[in-house]
Amino acid sequence: MLKLMQNEWMKLWSKKASWMMVFLLVLLLFASAAIGKYVNSTANEGVEESWQAVTAAQLEVNKAMIMDPAMNDAQKDYHTGQIAIAEYRLENDVRPFEFTSMQQGVIDAHEMLSIVTLFTVIIAAGITASEFSQGTIKMLLTRPVRRWKVLTSKYLTTMVFAVLLSVITLFTAALAGLIFFGIGEGTFLEWNGSEVVEGSYWLEAVKLFILSFASVWILGTFAFMLGTVFRSSSLAIGLSIFLMFTGIQAVFLLSNYEVIKYYLFTHTDLTQFYNGFMPVPDITMTMSLIVLAVYFLLFLGISYWTFSKRDITA
Repeated sequence: MLKLMQNEWMKLWSKKASWMMVFLLVLLLFASAAIGKYVNSTANEGVEESWQAVTAAQLEVNKAMIMDPAMNDAQKDYHTGQIAIAEYRLENDVRPFEFTSMQQGVIDAHEMLSIVTLFTVIIAAGITASEFSQGTIKMLLTRPVRRWKVLTSKYLTTMVFAVLLSVITLFTAALAGLIFFGIGEGTFLEWNGSEVVEGSYWLEAVKLFILSFASVWILGTFAFMLGTVFRSSSLAIGLSIFLMFTGIQAVFLLSNYEVIKYYLFTHTDLTQFYNGFMPVPDITMTMSLIVLAVYFLLFLGISYWTFSKRDITA
């Protein structure tokens, strides 16, 4: 299996498109930081507001939110923590990270994983389909290796590529923030359920990356299935990207219907259980993990069945 993965890894990086994705990812992260610095400098020119005033305003907003009867338990827990943190900062004169700081950039870097998702979808959809379109699938399957091992090596290579891009995203965001904003003052605080404690912004960033990676993983698996079933990378890429950008919109449109609880895109963003923003309130982290696991098994099951049973005619 390891040799098969090494072979797939070498084929992946022999393509200029793979290197171009890394280059574009780094370029977009630096461009985002540069634009953020420019916008902040022009928007706040001549305007100066203390962090105490900002924190006090956020405190009032969270107090108002927690009184909303529509809030579920997860959302109430989130706003309770935010209230405790804000009160602690004001009482003990502990300032937060500035919006334009390397530390805050690291914490917010998970928001750029949508780019990683896009690139992962492209790789996942084409890694098997391209073998058919190029006619190399026959040569690949003449080896004395079971088909499921060949497909597994392709899938694992895709996921390793996604993890690599995620790591590059985190450290590039840190480097871009350091160059454009520098290391700002402030302390990261977190609510552990009973008290406010000082935490690590790096650990916070990793937590958010792990939660956000669920979308990269499941959409990459979906694209991998389409590429395996239809043997057309263009169809698989196009359909996957279309659903990636429109799928979440259906969550808001169908939020009043019971079926939305079992809809894939209701559960792809696991950060909703961490930041309190939940389009569908009556779901839990456990439910989301179970739904994602079912979709994952379904997507891979279809991929393996199709790849193993169909005749190779390409």
